[in-house]
Amino acid sequence: RLSSRGSRFPRVLRNKWLAIANLFLLFFVYEWLDLWASPLLTAWVIIAYFAAAFVLEVAFSESPFCKYVCPLGTFNFVYSTLSPLQITTRNGDVCRTCVGKECLNGSYSPQPVIMIDQIGGDGQPIASHTNDKRGTLGCGTELFVPQIKSNMDCVMCLDCVRACPHDNVALAARTPAAELLRPDALPKRWDIALLLICLTFMGVVNAFGMVPPVYDLLQSLAQPLLSLGFTSTVAEGLALFSIFSLGGIVLPAMLTIGGAQLSKMLAQSKLSLREIAATFAPAFVPIGLGIWAAHYGFHFLTGFLTIIPVFQKFLADHGAAVTPDWSLGGVQDMNIVGLIQAVALFGGWVISSYLIQRIALRVYRRQAFAGMLPWMLIVVALAFAALWIFSLPMEMRGSGLFG
Repeated sequence: RLSSRGSRFPRVLRNKWLAIANLFLLFFVYEWLDLWASPLLTAWVIIAYFAAAFVLEVAFSESPFCKYVCPLGTFNFVYSTLSPLQITTRNGDVCRTCVGKECLNGSYSPQPVIMIDQIGGDGQPIASHTNDKRGTLGCGTELFVPQIKSNMDCVMCLDCVRACPHDNVALAARTPAAELLRPDALPKRWDIALLLICLTFMGVVNAFGMVPPVYDLLQSLAQPLLSLGFTSTVAEGLALFSIFSLGGIVLPAMLTIGGAQLSKMLAQSKLSLREIAATFAPAFVPIGLGIWAAHYGFHFLTGFLTIIPVFQKFLADHGAAVTPDWSLGGVQDMNIVGLIQAVALFGGWVISSYLIQRIALRVYRRQAFAGMLPWMLIVVALAFAALWIFSLPMEMRGSGLFG
């Protein structure tokens, strides 16, 4: 409510470039500073999140932190496009005659305001409602419910549901991933296209940061820096930054532009590179989710029982006669874990391949095979790279890089 007098977020920043940069920064800092091993640094990250969110929410009339800045929210935005749920309207006619558009503007008002919904034949109101201090703020990310075509930018806060005076907004079921095939679901912009594709590559790079080959690569990159007098922390940071920026930003950007150019040439299309890249980018969402699910699934499956000895130690520290059983971890059979990872990865690749085929048929028609070939090669390469990484043993967290 303090933000009601705020201004709009600067137009030049109303895009996903900041979000891409913050996603990259989060993954890089997590690996470089070993955040998993430092409760103090983790606490400061949490404090920084709350402080940044509060300051930006107060300073601007919208919710720029959620929509343009927050890396975790952006991660959820991207993969919520596969969700079986979406905010929608019950009856479009109700929205067309709605006066206050409370789903967008909110039903909160410092002073009571009577909104007239319907006027009778005698010119007198026959239906009205009142907005006052008991009301709800509208959509912070400025989505107008009747025009929502994608889960991108929707934080699922349900403020629009609470604010609607006509009970006409609902969280409804839909076909999962259906929006990825809709040509008008996402804006045809470079920032959106690169967000979807770069996040997929970041999943591969993030997993690569935990297997033996990355340590050999870091050693070879950091040794020249150490000989120049850099500290081990700085040398490791520069080497890690090189790997993450090349694999998570530079390579996907080059492949996106190159893939769009090759697709345009093979299909003899008149579409611009931006339009082609933005049209095929949604197809990378399923394989991206498969890669992240396989990676995080490994951690969950191999360690979900560790919560038991943690609580046992807590009780023991407070006088309970219990001994922590640190042998508890999770699934011990790596063949089972590997099979689940392979299923997640294969499922994402299959759906991405299907989407590429459907998009190519819609855009290129008779030239569909030629036009989709570059994108198919990229997702196949991603799948093989991820499969190779997941087949390697994971290094113990916090192991010394420079021994």
